[in-house]
Amino acid sequence: MRRALHGLLIPAAAALLHACASPPPAAEPAPQPAPHLPPAQAPIARPATPATVVAAAKLPPLKAQTVEPRPIVTVDRTAPPEGLWQRVRKGFAMPELDNAMVRKQTAWYAAHPEYLQRVFDRSRLYLYHIVDELERRGLPTELALLPMVESAFNPMAYSRAHASGLWQFIPGTGKRFDLEQSWWYDERRDIVGSTSAALSYLAKLHKRHRDWHLALASYNWGENAVARAIATNRKGGKRTDYWSLRMPRETRAYVPKLQALKNIVRDPARFGVNLDPIPNEPYFVQLSEAPAMDLKLAADLAEMPVEEFLALNPGFKRPLIRASEASRLVLPAEKLDVFYDNLAKRDTESLVSWQVYHPRPGEQFATIAKKFDVGIAELKKVNGVPAHSSRVPNVLVVPTRSEAAAAANLPIMYAPPIPARGTLGVVHRVKRGDTLSSIGKRYGVSVQLLKRWNRLGDELRVGQKIYVRKHLA
Repeated sequence: MRRALHGLLIPAAAALLHACASPPPAAEPAPQPAPHLPPAQAPIARPATPATVVAAAKLPPLKAQTVEPRPIVTVDRTAPPEGLWQRVRKGFAMPELDNAMVRKQTAWYAAHPEYLQRVFDRSRLYLYHIVDELERRGLPTELALLPMVESAFNPMAYSRAHASGLWQFIPGTGKRFDLEQSWWYDERRDIVGSTSAALSYLAKLHKRHRDWHLALASYNWGENAVARAIATNRKGGKRTDYWSLRMPRETRAYVPKLQALKNIVRDPARFGVNLDPIPNEPYFVQLSEAPAMDLKLAADLAEMPVEEFLALNPGFKRPLIRASEASRLVLPAEKLDVFYDNLAKRDTESLVSWQVYHPRPGEQFATIAKKFDVGIAELKKVNGVPAHSSRVPNVLVVPTRSEAAAAANLPIMYAPPIPARGTLGVVHRVKRGDTLSSIGKRYGVSVQLLKRWNRLGDELRVGQKIYVRKHLA
């Protein structure tokens, strides 16, 4: 029996040794994941690399290895992609506040969902760009909500202190941060330029105070005012934090408003707020070079309403976009191709129907309007001249073609949709079609309150001032 087994084992062992001496087949390389490419970018074709043949004699000796099985990774294809609001929440980094003022402001916002909805709707155009800039600079993403406090995300907002734009730069601070303010263009209203300046200013203020609440107070009240308040408290042996300083009521409520919005964005369902998702992708693209053209024509080339074009390009102050004055054009990303396609079909001479005109000494609006076949009201409007003024500026834009006068009716260029704010609240100028009901609905107050504050009856007249005292932002 032993001899029989011995006779069987020897050939089997020989066969096994022969098999081990043969080189193993080359293992197939593990598949590599495809590189992530943005949607508009196509993969670059590369030449195939010839296979490398290695002689069996040069292969390293085989070693016994224990290979652990890899865990199976599953991907939930039904899960929605991360939206922009999730990205904002992840970047919250400022100290939390929870006091009576914060709770009061949070309750006010939650009680005015229509107002919040309008603000959130406006933010959709600008929020991705702002969040991107904040992350690039390593700043807290709460600052992306600050334009809600400053301007309700309206780039045309204009205050009695002459602050303008999403970030409400006054002229002097705008000049400090190189924001162009000319007869043609106001970069304080420009989305890209003003955002860059505001974030630079906020970072500078934080570097000075090492405290975000004091930085925000300085942004709202003025850095010198806050510095004086700190010096006064320090001299009196008092604390110098935000809550210990003596400051205007508006500044006292400034940080609580931002915290209130932060609370709502973090957990909208808790406050009964419907926060519509915003895609986590760029809404607009920038064109650094564009020829001179009519503002309305630029909107037509992009096949979009002039109101929407101006919402992305609010810095322009005249119906003519001069190449020398415009540092950029901003268009929805989805409109870029159609803009260039339509532009390619136009002759350069057909892009401009306005020209610069220098009035002669003593020349009146009536004479100029008749000369260029345009109404006096339209001529004043496109040149930023108040309707009641008879003073003729040193330079005007006038139409070169009669049909250009129709383009003068640019609905949001010179009359900010959100009226100026003062210490007593909002001053609303009645426009054609306004009613007490529509004004009250806009600002979240009752018709009875409007009547009481303004001692009104039931009739309004165009141009009449309506004072609205209960307005938060």
